[in-house]
Amino acid sequence: MNALPLLLIGLAIFAGGYVLYSKFLGNRVYKLDASFKTPAHELQDGVDYVPTNKFVLWGHHFTSVAGAAPIVGPAVAVIWGWVPAFLWVTLGTVFFAGMHDLGALWASARNKGRSMGTLSSRYIGARGANLFLVVIFLLLLMVIAAFAVVIKDLLISTPSAVIPAWGAVVVALLVGQAVYRYRMNLGLVTVVGVAALYGLVLLGDAFPVELPDPILGMSPATFWIVSLFVYAGVASLLPVWVLLQPRDYINGVQLFVGLGILFVAVVLSAPTVVAPAFNDAVPAGTPDLLPLLFVTIACGAISGFHGMVSSGTSSKQLDKETDARFVGYFGAVGEGMLALGAIIAAIAGYRTMADWKAVYTAFGEGGVGAFVTGGGEIVNSGLGLSASLSSTVLATMAILFAATTMDTGMRLLRFVVQEAGEAAKLKISNGVGTLIALAAGMGLTFSQGADGAGGLRIWPLFGTSNQLLASLTLSIVAVMLIRKRRNPAPALVPLAVVFVMAFWAALAQLGDLYDARDWLLLTIDVVIIVAAVWVAFEAVVAMRRASQEPPEAPDADVTEKAEVTG
Repeated sequence: MNALPLLLIGLAIFAGGYVLYSKFLGNRVYKLDASFKTPAHELQDGVDYVPTNKFVLWGHHFTSVAGAAPIVGPAVAVIWGWVPAFLWVTLGTVFFAGMHDLGALWASARNKGRSMGTLSSRYIGARGANLFLVVIFLLLLMVIAAFAVVIKDLLISTPSAVIPAWGAVVVALLVGQAVYRYRMNLGLVTVVGVAALYGLVLLGDAFPVELPDPILGMSPATFWIVSLFVYAGVASLLPVWVLLQPRDYINGVQLFVGLGILFVAVVLSAPTVVAPAFNDAVPAGTPDLLPLLFVTIACGAISGFHGMVSSGTSSKQLDKETDARFVGYFGAVGEGMLALGAIIAAIAGYRTMADWKAVYTAFGEGGVGAFVTGGGEIVNSGLGLSASLSSTVLATMAILFAATTMDTGMRLLRFVVQEAGEAAKLKISNGVGTLIALAAGMGLTFSQGADGAGGLRIWPLFGTSNQLLASLTLSIVAVMLIRKRRNPAPALVPLAVVFVMAFWAALAQLGDLYDARDWLLLTIDVVIIVAAVWVAFEAVVAMRRASQEPPEAPDADVTEKAEVTG
């Protein structure tokens, strides 16, 4: 078969989910209210709390949540066959990710823009909240460390992406000034900004940048990682309107254009799917499909990191509560579309099954490389772009996705450090919190050498902790719904499925890590398992208690009669 039916069916499922299911969630479950005064207005400070156009906020949210993971995970998971990956990405996006992301955004907006870690104190309990922060901290640490290494690898392997990747920062700064300081028309700024980004892509393809070795006494790998952390630290301290919002918005539009290029190329070339639908001859050492599929593809189906973005930055910029449906649910759909593109590139971007098997020789192979190589081949065949330019476009897409997630992750990690300080009765400034986050991230990244190998060492646990965090976030949403006497089933069903699969995977990984004598990952895995089980127990108790208490007053979360602690 060719890949065109897969693309059309996948897009139809996403469209149906947004038009039908998200409307049901917004109207019947969350009951979004346009008259509700959001934290962006109530606590407006011009730094973190900024009322934002829903399209600009969607751009920030989408590109922040859609890092390298929705490319890596699906492009790795097709080793079991494309059918399981396709079904989990499409159905997971519609019924799991959209519900989770919209729910986290709604829950935070109804609680003055507070993060999930803080909300767990109110809705689950102080003991669960402290453990919740541990899981959040570890997940964010994995995100910034691993994504720094992923970006570094792409900058080295695809030097033509260096100019557009760093030039995008300058474009974003100019977009921010044009929109917020000079109040220029958003449509005009968008067109000029996207044109500038693609102009940089052409410039980068013509003038690839390969760093000398050494540079400033460092290898190119070390230099790029240090540069990325410095950038992320600075970006996390700037007001959101200066860099974070405009960068994410203009990147979001540009990246959707990039996805459009890939999808149009699929339509025009109708590439043949060479990978098996179900792979009965997986390479030796490949883990079982269950439960690993559900944690290998985390971002792109459901991801706990999305809850951190929804409650950490997006909820503080929500202009109207009704915008949450477009920002949260459609943000998840955008990531699902990226994951769908990664699947198609990885299964139909090779000429023969032998070529495909030459890449997928072991579990963990494929990833971003398969997306860039396979997608570049499809774009080259469908649109006639040169192989070099096709690869530059897709490599730049991957880098910009990962970079926007990294700088948002750094900002969120700083929030977590400050929240932990509050729990310990310590006030930590933005600057000190950022320095702590930078030290932890760089320490992990360089823990195994100057090439940043430590950043990927922790990756096997990323999907597991990500999914456990998603289930814990859904538990907060479920408690809120039960308190309000609304139907909690849309939250409880994905909560149960994701928690069981993630916990199963965490237990399975214990044995593998022990056999490998990987004591660092083994210790982290144990901490994650204990914390997740404890919080889950506290959540069940909280749900039972909520069902037995009198219904919460309709305006309880607006007036916040019960003050958040912890």
